[in-house]
Amino acid sequence: MKILAIHNFHRKGSASGDDQVFKSETALLEKHGHTVIRYVTQNDEFDKAGVFGKIKATFGMCWSFKHYKAVKEICRKEKPDVVHIHTFFPLLSPSVLYAAKRSGCKVVATLHDTRFVCPCATSLRGTTLCNRCGDGKYFRMCRHKCFKGSAIQSFIVAAIFKYHRIRKSFYRQIDHYICLNENQINLLVQTGFDKNKITKKYNFVPDAADGMTLGDIGELPSRYVVFYGRIGEEKGVRLLMKMWDKIKDIPLVVMGAGPLEEEFKTWTAGKENVYFLGYTEHNKCLNIVRQGEFVVFPSIWYEGCSMVEIETESLGKALVATDLGFSEEAIENGYNGFKIPLGDVNGFINKINELWEAPVLCKKMGENARKDYEAKYLPEDNYRQLIEIYKG
Repeated sequence: MKILAIHNFHRKGSASGDDQVFKSETALLEKHGHTVIRYVTQNDEFDKAGVFGKIKATFGMCWSFKHYKAVKEICRKEKPDVVHIHTFFPLLSPSVLYAAKRSGCKVVATLHDTRFVCPCATSLRGTTLCNRCGDGKYFRMCRHKCFKGSAIQSFIVAAIFKYHRIRKSFYRQIDHYICLNENQINLLVQTGFDKNKITKKYNFVPDAADGMTLGDIGELPSRYVVFYGRIGEEKGVRLLMKMWDKIKDIPLVVMGAGPLEEEFKTWTAGKENVYFLGYTEHNKCLNIVRQGEFVVFPSIWYEGCSMVEIETESLGKALVATDLGFSEEAIENGYNGFKIPLGDVNGFINKINELWEAPVLCKKMGENARKDYEAKYLPEDNYRQLIEIYKG
């Protein structure tokens, strides 16, 4: 089978889950003998452009003639069996959907976030969950400055999505949608998408524990709790800070980078039991996670299918996470972790203390997490599901 895989990468150095999924999924397909043609761009291209280039790229977010022509030409020459689109915003634009569809190819799209419901893709207004734009009245974004805190940028994004809403681009140009959890499916169906064209397929990660030897973790304490991932508002970093303002005797190791990094670093300066390692090379990061007690994941937005959570389970570690999005169905209370209501700082603190003070329970839940990984997130199972979608 020949697959044209299309993706708009985030900026260089970003550890975004959709970038990771694109890389691992295309590699998995090639491993099984399929021909994969990659057509990608990266947001750094916008940063490097001059003033004229940035203006051109901004208009191109609505319709990129450059990428439309390129995808059309690839489809003409290569004749792929399937065009699989991951992330198209901002630089590729929805024009790539039209290019693929008009070429007579089957178009499959993975929804890594809630972009088709919320143009910002986060379903957040500030720090509050919001899906009001599912009704198509996007210009309310301007009043609330939803996109990057800017009324002007919010207007541009609202106009883009209003145009494509009128044209029904996301309804007519895609043959099948891959959703990552039930919450995504419900949001799409409520917004008018055809449930018969939607399949739920979890992400996967290679077995992180396979062949791993326990390496040196430096001057970290013998027991600790871990948070790792993007140091951003949507990941619940400020909630994490509130927790450890009250937790005085449990060491916390934090790894990652992001927009709140400097604020977090300043906060940790007064915390003797918080170890902030910043960006940590992936294998070293996983080694530190494996030697920790459990992972805290206080996300405040709809995680699609968190790679952090799947990796954590593959390492045999329990999770204490927000009862939201993917976590809602991935965690069974008391079995492989605990689910805490959104924003409930005291609820997190209680379960963190409970697990910390019960090493035997913590170990058992970690073993159950490993079983859950083996049951749901193995690469080979994921491959079979993907091929069934392509052939369906």
